[in-house]
Amino acid sequence: MREPGAAKLTPRRSPGRRPEARPATFQSRLYWPTWAAPAIVWLAILFVLPLYTVLAIAFGTVDFLQNPLPVWEPWFWTAHYLTGVAHQIVGPGSYLGPVYIRTFVYVGLATLICFYVAYPVAYHIARCKGRRKKAFLVLLLIPFWISYLMRMLAWIGLLQNDGYVNRVLLFLHLVPHRVGWLQGRPITVILGLVYGNIPYMILPLYGFLDRIDQHLLEAAKDLGASPFRSFLRVTLPLSKPAILAGGVIVTLPMFGDYYTNVMLSGSPHTTMIGNVLDNAVENTGQGPYAAVFVLILMLLLLLPLAYYLRSTRRTMEAR
Repeated sequence: MREPGAAKLTPRRSPGRRPEARPATFQSRLYWPTWAAPAIVWLAILFVLPLYTVLAIAFGTVDFLQNPLPVWEPWFWTAHYLTGVAHQIVGPGSYLGPVYIRTFVYVGLATLICFYVAYPVAYHIARCKGRRKKAFLVLLLIPFWISYLMRMLAWIGLLQNDGYVNRVLLFLHLVPHRVGWLQGRPITVILGLVYGNIPYMILPLYGFLDRIDQHLLEAAKDLGASPFRSFLRVTLPLSKPAILAGGVIVTLPMFGDYYTNVMLSGSPHTTMIGNVLDNAVENTGQGPYAAVFVLILMLLLLLPLAYYLRSTRRTMEAR
């Protein structure tokens, strides 16, 4: 036993000698790939195989009943239907070129309207606190609880000849007579695209604006910047990744959208790429052409997605 008052002896440590580190937990190189294997297999089944099926149909042929006949061997593929679609789009007798141009115009305008409407809404919700923010978020998520079909039917009820839109315009004497909003008007299709996809623009913008460090805005204020100038120089540049994400999220479904055009217009003067693809799927003998349209649409959608990934990678590297 150590006597009371005796000094406590501690082992002397030789100079320059560091304490031994605890051995790190060993993880095999296959640890994380093993966890990711089920998701990889799932994606391979639900994406790679259907994509290869589309390729086999696009470069295949049809049987005697004009049904699509996939050719699974790539060395037997033919580009007959691919060249046929190319001539329909850019050839001398092309008639699908205006459809693709119209689709780009409609999607571009609808995306810009979504941005200009969604950004102030997301900015306001991000600046709210407490119950007001929760109430706004609930109101923002309510459209996701309602079927897209029901929302389009409600839009039809508002825009028909005796609908509330025409009644209000006539009551305010803004138009001399009832407007046929559902009779092949491009503005109706564009507003329908905006109405159906604008929540997907608001959510990523809100999620990013809500995480912006308020100390940056306070620093800009201390340096003499006005609220508008601090928004232009601080908030807007910092929200660029969210703007790109929201643009990609709303742009991708718009390019393949055919249902909105059918319900709100139904006119060949407002036909979009999705309508051409839908008609090719439903018509007999057009299966390979429909598969080619799918491949072209996928290539078109890869462009904004590649730009988004490139911009995101540059932003992460800059940090």
